[in-house]
Amino acid sequence: MTIALIVLAAGQGTRMNSDLPKVLHRIGAAPLVAHALAAGRALEPEQVIVVAGHGAEAVTKAVGKIDPEAKVVLQAEQLGTGHAVAQALPALEGFDGRVIMLYGDTPFIRPETLERLAESTAAVTVLGFEAADPGRYGRLIAKGNALDRIVEFKDASDEERAITLCNSGVISCDAVLLTELITGLNNDNASGEYYLTDIVAAARAKGLSAEVVTCPEEETLGINTRAELARAEALFQARMRAEAMENGVTMVDPDTVWFALDTYIGRDVVIGPNVVFGPDVTIESGAQIEAFCHLEGCHISRGATVGPFARLRPGAELAEDVHIGNFVEVKNSILAEGVKVGHLTYLGDADIGEGTNIGAGTVTCNYDGVFKHRTTVGANAFIGSDTMLVAPVTVGDGALTGSGSVITENVPAGAIALGRAKQMNRPGLATKLFEMLRAKKANMKKGS
Repeated sequence: MTIALIVLAAGQGTRMNSDLPKVLHRIGAAPLVAHALAAGRALEPEQVIVVAGHGAEAVTKAVGKIDPEAKVVLQAEQLGTGHAVAQALPALEGFDGRVIMLYGDTPFIRPETLERLAESTAAVTVLGFEAADPGRYGRLIAKGNALDRIVEFKDASDEERAITLCNSGVISCDAVLLTELITGLNNDNASGEYYLTDIVAAARAKGLSAEVVTCPEEETLGINTRAELARAEALFQARMRAEAMENGVTMVDPDTVWFALDTYIGRDVVIGPNVVFGPDVTIESGAQIEAFCHLEGCHISRGATVGPFARLRPGAELAEDVHIGNFVEVKNSILAEGVKVGHLTYLGDADIGEGTNIGAGTVTCNYDGVFKHRTTVGANAFIGSDTMLVAPVTVGDGALTGSGSVITENVPAGAIALGRAKQMNRPGLATKLFEMLRAKKANMKKGS
């Protein structure tokens, strides 16, 4: 069956006390809405529609980066979840399949759960969960998997309030039927809103079937406050750490390693304490990340070692057996197999050939104040400590730069380049200078 996805992301999130739309607050270095989209995309939907409202411009921009194929529609007035779905229906005109409606502030629903919703043959299927503390959740009145109705807490009897099967708000429905049911909704309630959950009663009134699919309560966790956001981050990190170790990753101190939503790590990777992964990091099998590294937008190949105290920024590409040492920063640079960058170095906008050694304190001077320029270093070159490579510049294969050099011109293959002032020694001058300075200091103390 073909699937379409509607993600409701129009809420303001007033309890977040923020100018940022709620669905753009981050867990795992990704907006909340990105988590919902990632789970839904696993079903390979034919269409994805995001309903934006508060902060629509920012939400639209973010969704465009996360999922360029998704369509964003506007809910200009927030008149309830049913009204939000109604705004998405014109974009589904002609679609003949199953529609799954979920929420941009509910980041933990698993693709496997959405698959079960998609596979349901009932006219309307609601995702429910057994709540440890049902509180004020709506209750699902069901016999087995057959759903009779949804009762809101305020309308529930004492007997119904004792039920622990609760409504998550996530629903799947046949597309043609959904249009009919949404069109028939009314806002005859205390809030004056159109509720998506009312389509269950509407379907049952037509003699159609309704069903419950259940999932663990944690999958339905919604984010409404900063405290809930922090708890959700902790839950996300715990899940990612467990999955990484199950997939063959070694972490010396798991509780101090922080993952992003899209972090990919191969088996037999070893990660030291206090490592932070930003978005878009891929680490191949057998690599090693030492303590206190920050990685973002980079690719690390098999057998490479990074850190401790290293930073890899977007565009850093490390081939096999590359070594990046302490206090090294790499950005938008490609390091070929076997390159060694031991310590205290910045490589930005550079191509470094295989087997090359980059000495301590080397800097690629890639920015002239207006434009970025690229540095190219060939294979098996030796860049002496404290070399300034002023881009655009090329150092050929097997070439060598002397320590402390400022390289402003291309260096031919096999050549030695020295770009520093000639050293001059003045015998006895240091002694005279120190004597003068000490005398001056002593006179200053007498005067005070």
